[in-house]
Amino acid sequence: MGRRKVRELKDLVDVAKTAAGRAADYLRGLTPAAPGQWVEKGRHDFVTDADRTAERLIAETLTSGVPGSTVVGEELTPGAAPSGDVVWIVDPLDGTTNFLHGYPQYAVSVGALVRGTLAVGVVRDVTRGLIYSGATGEGAWLGDTPLRVSTVVEPRHALIGTGFPFKRLEGFERYLRQLAAVVRASSGVRRAGAAALDLVDVAAGRLDAFWEPSLAPWDVAAGVVLVREAGGVVTTLQGEEDVLRHGSVVAGNAAMHRWLLDLLRDA
Repeated sequence: MGRRKVRELKDLVDVAKTAAGRAADYLRGLTPAAPGQWVEKGRHDFVTDADRTAERLIAETLTSGVPGSTVVGEELTPGAAPSGDVVWIVDPLDGTTNFLHGYPQYAVSVGALVRGTLAVGVVRDVTRGLIYSGATGEGAWLGDTPLRVSTVVEPRHALIGTGFPFKRLEGFERYLRQLAAVVRASSGVRRAGAAALDLVDVAAGRLDAFWEPSLAPWDVAAGVVLVREAGGVVTTLQGEEDVLRHGSVVAGNAAMHRWLLDLLRDA
């Protein structure tokens, strides 16, 4: 039974890699649309045909590779109710604004719930051609290289990633207090604009911790698997392990996660 479960997860990772790679190849061949072709879903939240087409390619590959599986995607099926043994959680273009401006920090993110448990994650860094993957009990990987979170334990040595609450500005003042506290206590803060890649950077030890006050399931599903399999911790700001909701995310190695969680709460 154990061997069959491991094989099953590895098979799901392979299907997710194929789907993410297909979307990444498509996105790399595009010239970003002109501003007149952007659709504003909400404040500061844009979508184009690139996002929608990439999601169709991903969904087609996932459901044909795993018959009976379902897809919850940011653009085409954001309100779909997860059902079935395998539920894919997909962001076809994480960092759409970066993509539209030619800023080279965007990714394809494919996570999977297996019988209700988050168990598989694949993130494809589109511009760098890198593929990150992980599955429960199988570790996190960049190609054939294992990923490990950083060993930094002193906040004054730490580099922290973040994301602005750009869609829900009513919480911006609280966020600014948090940001000020982190800037004062750490060696630096970075905001690159693609949460999937921020979480990848935590898993790879490039960032010692990361937080963002409001993220969707498709923003984080794959990256959460990678961080946890690389030895890190991911929770909400309230310390809950279930981060697959529209809410806060705090990630890091164990020491930096605990420190950041306490600091943000105090701020």
